[in-house]
Amino acid sequence: MSGPLDRLARHAHETRVVVVGGGVSGLIAARECAKVGLQVTLLEAADVFGGVLRSAEVGGMVLDVGAESYATRGGVVRELLGELGLADDIVRPNPAGAWVVGVPGVGAAPLPKGGVLGIPDNTFAPDVRRVIGWPGVWRAYVDRLRPPLTIGHTQSLGRLVRSRLGERVLDRLVAPVTSGVYSARPDDIDVDLAAPGLNTALTRTGSLTGAVAALRAGRAARPADAPASDVPVGAGGAPRTPAPGGAVEGIAGGMSRLVDALVAGLRDAGADLRVGVRVEGLTRTDEGWSVSTSVDDEPLTAQAVLVALPEGPARALLAPVVAGLDGAEPVAPVVEVVTLVVYAPELDRVPRGTGVLTVPGSHVAKALTHSSAKWDWVRDAAQPGVHVVRVSFGAQGEEPATAALDDEGAARLAMAEASAMLGVELSASALRDSHRSRYVQSQPAAAIGRAALTAAARGAVRAVPGLGVTGAWISGTGLAQVIPDARDEADRVRSSALWRL
Repeated sequence: MSGPLDRLARHAHETRVVVVGGGVSGLIAARECAKVGLQVTLLEAADVFGGVLRSAEVGGMVLDVGAESYATRGGVVRELLGELGLADDIVRPNPAGAWVVGVPGVGAAPLPKGGVLGIPDNTFAPDVRRVIGWPGVWRAYVDRLRPPLTIGHTQSLGRLVRSRLGERVLDRLVAPVTSGVYSARPDDIDVDLAAPGLNTALTRTGSLTGAVAALRAGRAARPADAPASDVPVGAGGAPRTPAPGGAVEGIAGGMSRLVDALVAGLRDAGADLRVGVRVEGLTRTDEGWSVSTSVDDEPLTAQAVLVALPEGPARALLAPVVAGLDGAEPVAPVVEVVTLVVYAPELDRVPRGTGVLTVPGSHVAKALTHSSAKWDWVRDAAQPGVHVVRVSFGAQGEEPATAALDDEGAARLAMAEASAMLGVELSASALRDSHRSRYVQSQPAAAIGRAALTAAARGAVRAVPGLGVTGAWISGTGLAQVIPDARDEADRVRSSALWRL
């Protein structure tokens, strides 16, 4: 006799879910649906899966040319890696700090420790004083004398830092971090989202520096949406100011191994995975959805569709079937990352730590990661004297300086910027190989007004039966946010499809 669970199992095998987009969010969503026996078709327009998790052979080494690590908070990514058999390959980066360059009258200096989003907890500390100078120290001391705002609070990070600590702290410490981590200006970052509790601590302690110290000592606060190093350098993967709770990890051999393991697991589960297939339209039907693609003469049919695309393509695909999504979305920053493999024994001494952030306006590059100094596995893969350096260009409202250059020109510019940022002359003959990647970065969830915008988009999508949306643009950037969001949305969509009995 057939029971409810038997009928549910048969129904699952007869239910098709189409996942549009093969980045990590799409792969996770597809995995969750395949777990319960649904028929899963995953469609990716590019010729490979993974999105910003990608690798390439550069200088005879397989290297990350996209995201190089992930934030450890919550243990979400580590747990997934354990499920995929990659736990033994988890690695931690060199704890050496980053530097900031382009400081007027100073040039280069270690990025001070003991801060949140670049805001120091002690402006008299020698490493802070070295960057902002005595005029900056005494201006910042005004923070201790000014009364805290007890009614309301300051929303803009830039406005808060400028009013409390002055322009030197803002321009030389905070702006390099927000540009390198978020590709955004401090004025556009929402304090309550980027550093939860900071405004409240300011009211309690009476000063911004005291608030930073209280957050660090109390709940080891970490910016809620700071992607740490789990998206490309300069798009969140730049070396960041050390902060409790901001630890990152990577995978020996590269983050693309996570993608490979997810793809292999989906294939083992019988999922239909297709690359080079662009979804051109969605149409509601009596049974669910009709999905038109760039390669199939006949549309695919499905009971549910889950869209896991970047914001622009997601809105364009969903707008005809979801009310309220046809408005213009904010222009997302474009980032180009040039990976250089150079023979430069002088870099063996790691002259600028694991990487460099720049004071905005001082360089055409905004960030650099010295990958062979940051990761032992990269160092071990290189020949003696050979180093791997990643240089990032582009930010919010700023076209990458490499945009109009060919690959050879982009490599030359990256070499020049790396020389200046590392303080080591790198001749053209030092270059062994290079690779260039281009990304459209998701808007940070901590941008002012962003939370309301994405909440409205998600609510509109969820009002349509059998439809879901996930991805960094709506979950917040970084694997620690992308993975649980994709799981939750997949669970909602699959539950709706399964219980249509």
